[in-house]
Amino acid sequence: MEQLVIRDADVVDGSGGPSYRADVVIDGGRITAIVQEAAAAGCQRPRAVRELDAEGLVLAPGFIDMHAHSDLALLRDPDHSAKAAQGVTLEVIGQDGLSYAPVDDRTLAEVRRAITGWNGYGDDIDFTWRTVGEYLDRLDQGIAVNAAYLIPQGTVRMLAVGWEDREATPGELDRMRRLVAEGLEQGAVGMSSGLTYTPGMYAKDAELTELCRVVAEYGGYYCPHHRSYGAGALEAYAEMVALARTAGCPLHLAHATMNFGVNAGRAPELLALLDDALAAGADISLDTYPYTPGSTTLAALLPSWASEGGPEAILRRLADPATAEGIRHDLEVTGADGCHGVPVDWDTVEISGVSDPALAGYVGTTVRQAADRRGEEPWVTARRLLVEDRLGPTILQHVGHEENVRAIMRHRVHTGGSDGILQGAKPHPRAYGTFPHYLGRYVRELGVLSLEECVAHLTARPAARLRLPDRGLVREGYRADLVLFDPATVAAGAGLERPRALPTGIPYVLVDGRFVIEDGRRTDVLAGRAVRRTAR
Repeated sequence: MEQLVIRDADVVDGSGGPSYRADVVIDGGRITAIVQEAAAAGCQRPRAVRELDAEGLVLAPGFIDMHAHSDLALLRDPDHSAKAAQGVTLEVIGQDGLSYAPVDDRTLAEVRRAITGWNGYGDDIDFTWRTVGEYLDRLDQGIAVNAAYLIPQGTVRMLAVGWEDREATPGELDRMRRLVAEGLEQGAVGMSSGLTYTPGMYAKDAELTELCRVVAEYGGYYCPHHRSYGAGALEAYAEMVALARTAGCPLHLAHATMNFGVNAGRAPELLALLDDALAAGADISLDTYPYTPGSTTLAALLPSWASEGGPEAILRRLADPATAEGIRHDLEVTGADGCHGVPVDWDTVEISGVSDPALAGYVGTTVRQAADRRGEEPWVTARRLLVEDRLGPTILQHVGHEENVRAIMRHRVHTGGSDGILQGAKPHPRAYGTFPHYLGRYVRELGVLSLEECVAHLTARPAARLRLPDRGLVREGYRADLVLFDPATVAAGAGLERPRALPTGIPYVLVDGRFVIEDGRRTDVLAGRAVRRTAR
């Protein structure tokens, strides 16, 4: 007898086609039969050890978060309800060019410091791995949801070149090629870049193109956080499209937004650029989160010259009054490259988290509000926070535009990504709410997407980008990574005031045919594993 039958579900299978009513049979972690209502008429219905009545619920493939920052959270937090409760069954980590493999002892310490605002410093993690393969093996010991890994180009450059703003030597470039190839051979699905983050941003296009050629050779894809989402956004998108086409490498544009005042209403220009490239044969996809604020670290706003040399060099420059004044001028007057070429508006920069509990009073205030309370200029407050918290503060940056968000999510190559930073006392609600927010707000309330379209954006389309032959659809033989939700009530509980509230209307989530969410509560199941690159 089969292990589980999900009875009378409204199946939205991920293809984008119309829903249908069916019994879905699961055994051995896979879907073994789908018996549609018409076919079941007059026939004996499938039986199993357990039968789940899904009357009134939609059964869909598990959601794939194409841009996640759970690199340490998956190891630290077995519960991981932030994602499991949303119906996410697979996350893509190693994003924005900075993560924890491949590393050596020196670069591990450096990257831990550099992205402590994203993931915490990791005092509670046993960093026994050094290679991509060893990190994936660590994930295979059991995690809440599945995870795929992108080789972080900034970390690779850290290993081969260091933190200097210069071109790589031929020998250094050869080493980077080997590191990327080794990571792909060990199971990474592609390569990411953070081209407004050091040291990855110091790479010129020719260097990135050479690394992308290696990625293409192994059947992976390139996922850049490109050089500007502000003053030079369209040019930065065009740069990545041209680079990927030159390298013959599939391109996935990370958190593909058009932010800051200079880009209000300009999403159609981006989409026209992509349509032209797609019509010419380019292989492009993108992800977005359904919110207007962005989220990053406060240190990320600094000009690249101030970040050269790594975290300790940044702190030395901030401690020097003359150098700090130069940083302020670039931020407030010129428009630092770390702030996307736009002069910073401290009214839009909200402190969302700090590493030092003694600084918790800053959380939830904008930099300007905090400065006004102290009777000082905003830069003085920002500099104080960076130094006292040793680059730890995370921020929300309120610079997005709703019309751009809606236009981009309609595009035929769009997928969903939370870009969820789980650190801090007041993280961005996208970390806990992205996927139910799509379904509740943009499907049910606003009708921006139909339910069938939205599910396809969140399941089959990302599975295709990841080259996963047995995920992303409700099909016989496919893995039983599934979500059951109530289309009338599904909604994000998380908001700006309660950013860690869990969603409503998602009572069941299965990973590998096992319930990780049951009756709306997290079980103790750790069925997730590393999802490795599929060979060509």
